[in-house]
Amino acid sequence: MPYHTLDHGEVLRRLESAKNGLTTPEAAQRLEHYGKNMLQETKKKSLLAKFMEQFKNVMIFILLAAAILSGILGEWTDTVIILLVVILNAVLGVIQENKAEQALEALKSMSSPMARIRRDGQVMEIKSEELVPGDIVLLEAGNVVPADLRVLESASLQTEEAALTGESLPSDKHAGALEGTDLALGDRTNMAYMSSSVTYGRGVGVVTATGMLTEVGRIAGFIAQAEQDVTPLQKKLDELGKYFTYIILGVCVVIFAVGILEGREMLDMLLTSISLAVAAIPEGLPAIVTIILALGVQRMAKRKAIIRKLPAVETLGSTEIICSDKTGTLTLNQMTVEKLFVNGQSIEATDAVKSESGGELLLQAMTLCNDSSIDESKEVKAGKTKSGKAIIGDPTETALVDYALSIGVDKRELEKRNPRKRELPFDSDRKLMTTVHAQEQGGEFRAYTKGAPDVLLSKCSYIYEAGHVVPLTDEHSRQITARNKQLADEALRVLAFAYRDYGELLDEMTPESAETELVFIGLCGMIDPPRDEVRDAVAVCRKAGIRPVMITGDHRDTAAAIAKRLGIIDDDRSVLTGRELDKISEADFAEKVTDYSVYARVSPEHKVRIVKAWRQKGKIVAMTGDGVNDAPALKSADIGVGMGITGTDVAKGVSDMVLADDNFTTIVVAVEEGRKVYSNIRKAIQFLLSANLGEVLTLFIATMIGWRILEPIHILWINLVTDTLPALALGLEKAGEDVMKRKPRKSSSSIFAGGVGAGIVYQGIIEAALTLLVYYWAHTHYDEGVAVTMAFATLGLLQITHAFNVRSNTKSLFQIGWFTNRFMLGASLISGLLLVLVIIIPGLNEWFGVEHLSGLQWGIVCGAAIAIVVIVEIVKLFLRMSGKGKTWD
Repeated sequence: MPYHTLDHGEVLRRLESAKNGLTTPEAAQRLEHYGKNMLQETKKKSLLAKFMEQFKNVMIFILLAAAILSGILGEWTDTVIILLVVILNAVLGVIQENKAEQALEALKSMSSPMARIRRDGQVMEIKSEELVPGDIVLLEAGNVVPADLRVLESASLQTEEAALTGESLPSDKHAGALEGTDLALGDRTNMAYMSSSVTYGRGVGVVTATGMLTEVGRIAGFIAQAEQDVTPLQKKLDELGKYFTYIILGVCVVIFAVGILEGREMLDMLLTSISLAVAAIPEGLPAIVTIILALGVQRMAKRKAIIRKLPAVETLGSTEIICSDKTGTLTLNQMTVEKLFVNGQSIEATDAVKSESGGELLLQAMTLCNDSSIDESKEVKAGKTKSGKAIIGDPTETALVDYALSIGVDKRELEKRNPRKRELPFDSDRKLMTTVHAQEQGGEFRAYTKGAPDVLLSKCSYIYEAGHVVPLTDEHSRQITARNKQLADEALRVLAFAYRDYGELLDEMTPESAETELVFIGLCGMIDPPRDEVRDAVAVCRKAGIRPVMITGDHRDTAAAIAKRLGIIDDDRSVLTGRELDKISEADFAEKVTDYSVYARVSPEHKVRIVKAWRQKGKIVAMTGDGVNDAPALKSADIGVGMGITGTDVAKGVSDMVLADDNFTTIVVAVEEGRKVYSNIRKAIQFLLSANLGEVLTLFIATMIGWRILEPIHILWINLVTDTLPALALGLEKAGEDVMKRKPRKSSSSIFAGGVGAGIVYQGIIEAALTLLVYYWAHTHYDEGVAVTMAFATLGLLQITHAFNVRSNTKSLFQIGWFTNRFMLGASLISGLLLVLVIIIPGLNEWFGVEHLSGLQWGIVCGAAIAIVVIVEIVKLFLRMSGKGKTWD
């Protein structure tokens, strides 16, 4: 029901209520019908459910099947090692994602615990959860609005709705009916919404909606309904698992069939098939990917980006669109005086105003005709205010006092010399405020008036010019009006100031007697300014192929002006309002979404619609925000980015990442880290799969020839020891210098693109060839035990040295530097030592079925391990010479 379009009588009639409120029996009946004025809670997953979810992966299923088969066949060592890997992966996932969803609880906590109402004709206080539609609620400054209300009475009532509508300024509320059923929330000035706060004045309203039917409740519903999509990396790994399933089954069937046809024992061939399956499955991959992501999370936390969900790191790296809220994200969420107009001159808001004729007078009007106060007991964070002082009051008034204080004009000192004697509070109908102050000398009084420029100008008969009071001419009025328009076109909120002197105090202070025959002083332009660092961050985003999109509840002109300052848009053609968006069909908007980079006066539904339209284009979308109104879009986006300082608990609760410093540049840092993490994951995948391909080819060819070259335990030990540590070290590789100069990868692009697939194939073939050559040589010169041991040692050391190759597909190790990744050096030494100890320690080598090697035998093994580095370096040289270096890295 569009209650904002109805007059008082019709609203009360529709709600079957009256100005004296409901009766107790009526309220009880409605409470039973509508339910409590509370937000519904979603059912939380148990710890066991979260743990079990970690096993929903094709690769994990294959590993579990291999573990079961190994156990059935008595190979308990293999079973234990496989299960340890699977459980480690699950535990790591649960530890990182074990933060309970708190968005709805945060929304609930924002509700007012108590409400003052009229019931049975009496004023009483009840729990807000007991409110029902039709209740009459009394509001005053400091209250939290307990439900959605239609305002019936307003005495300078203002509510702060930034968290709900995105507006940076408090909204003036009045009781009159409005036209237009499609008004945005911020334009419904006769409605007060649940969870907003009363900043000024008093009012009376009738409850129109409670609980989940309120605007905040609708947002809670969006949050609960939003589906959790899998990330691009998760999709790729799932695809990878499916490929492995087909490959493993195919190879195992072939090997098993060939063996049976050759007359080998069925049990022997089953064990061989399991060996192949274990060789083909990169059982360490899920754990390694999780650990690399976790390491990325730690690095990002040091750079003020707190990751709540592991996959968000990788998703950031592929982000193509950043949809950002304006207020508090791109701007400071703090009104600031920016420009002044006095004595016919425009002046930047510096101390230069003091030297201008009329400047001191303007500063006095700004600070004395002002209800805000300076609080010495509170500390203010650096940069929060210009003056460094805590100032309490309306954001517009605090901006005036802060500016004056920053240039040495102290409101407290002025008030001591010019105490306030009378006042006419600001009224949204009058659009003016007047205060009367005693003058220091002569026993006279001076009234200062501030308000809307067009209204105040109509009350002026004189102007203060060049140190004198002169009559206000039409030329003066045209100049003031033109300057007001110029400031407004720059999206500045403009206030005008005037004064009038009295010989004695008026007996009765009325607008008619006090706000006439005024002397015009000047204009003041204010704005919630963009953060200094954001323009540079936007420029970096553009270089990185990322498109910034502003989505705000603020007015069109304000949004456009801020976006132009930040470099998001060049002209107003890229701006769309929520009302205009409502007129565009889903199909048309899906086509036209690329035409717009700024959206103004939007509702939560619009934000979700914008995010979904970009995602339908196949784009990876990040959404930043700090308010309750941002929560549905934060959850709908591929990655939601909440603000840690100014952000509501709701916004942070649904976000994948939270910016600890509310700094937009931190998003750019996070994107860079995300790209680095994804690049390193690809390196780890290339390393692991090329190693596993080498193992599969080695076993497949050896089996076809009739060699019994490696046992399942050998493959598992190589995969878990000599693979794992180097793969983790690859996860700590430094980012390339050009990481933020490349376009984002497409979500549809294969994980094997950019030379990864080709690298896996040719490097796997090299590993298999070198291992088989060493085995063949040893088989012809020594007994079977030595030949198997040399093959085992060769394959293990090959993988350790090959990890250095994978640091880049095109750059030489001599370009990168052998010692630039100290983690790789440490991992190689530890892995190599673990491999060697298995061979040389008596008892342990018997358990693994290997023997001691002589110096010559170790020399051959090491020579083969180094050979892969030489061969890959030659391949890289040819790639650079052929010009394929850029496409292969």
